[in-house]
Amino acid sequence: MNAERSVLLNVHTGRGAAVESARLVIERFLQAGVSVRVLREEAEHIACAGAEIVPSGPEAVDHAEMLIVLGGDGTLLRAAELARPSKTPVLGVNLGHVGFLAEAEVENLTSVVDAVVGRDYQVEERMTVDVTVRSNGTVLASTWALNEATVEKTGRMLEVVAEIDGRPLSRWGCDGVICATPTGSTAYAFSAGGPVVWPEVEALLVVPISAHALFSRPLVVSPRSTVAIEVLPDGPPGVLWADGRRRIDLRPGVRVEVCRSATPVRLARLHGIEHSGALFTDRLVRKFGLPVEGWRGRARP
Repeated sequence: MNAERSVLLNVHTGRGAAVESARLVIERFLQAGVSVRVLREEAEHIACAGAEIVPSGPEAVDHAEMLIVLGGDGTLLRAAELARPSKTPVLGVNLGHVGFLAEAEVENLTSVVDAVVGRDYQVEERMTVDVTVRSNGTVLASTWALNEATVEKTGRMLEVVAEIDGRPLSRWGCDGVICATPTGSTAYAFSAGGPVVWPEVEALLVVPISAHALFSRPLVVSPRSTVAIEVLPDGPPGVLWADGRRRIDLRPGVRVEVCRSATPVRLARLHGIEHSGALFTDRLVRKFGLPVEGWRGRARP
């Protein structure tokens, strides 16, 4: 066994296909001389001999070459929490529905393992955002997001004022406001009417949700900007969700600030796998089932 090479698996154990896939992945990596780690809470479901069982937490990926996710986008977002502090690359194999963050589909599983063993992959960095909640200048809470930070209502319509770079933009009575990264542009922001932004474009998206206002269009602002959403003191409370996973309650009068983080999430991209989504346009067409019949392409001279 080559102790210098190891990977960590993160498995959606609620899916039988993911558990079976995990056993196949573990067996194939071990045969290739690459050690495999499995999170303790997942190990009993996988029940595969030869893997190292590790406690859940950022230390689980210490010195690991890669974190491989078997599941959907929700599982990958959970894996990003483990991998981000150490900047360990994350590779997703989709067993969910859309699986937009995943690099490969489950039918390509053996090719995925072979590519990792052969180091036939590259790593790209995806922008994340830092999120800070303040009250009269005092920091109440902080978190981060890969896809989006969302200020949402908990009951009655939320009353907020949006600010860009220290200047007020607009007041909205709304269901909420999404502050998304380009990676998150195909997630909640897309469902709320926001634009699709290619991953290499550096930008922040601001998308009001069901805003009762004359000006409530989605906005694309500079990645160097700071977006602030103030929950008005005379309105109802709200809630902040980061990637739909981390929740912070917002009382009236607080301020949520969103800006680009210095710490990205690193995603592994494979070479030589059919339909791997190396080109974002192809991924967009495939995942959303976009009609492209009649396309002829550029005429060759």
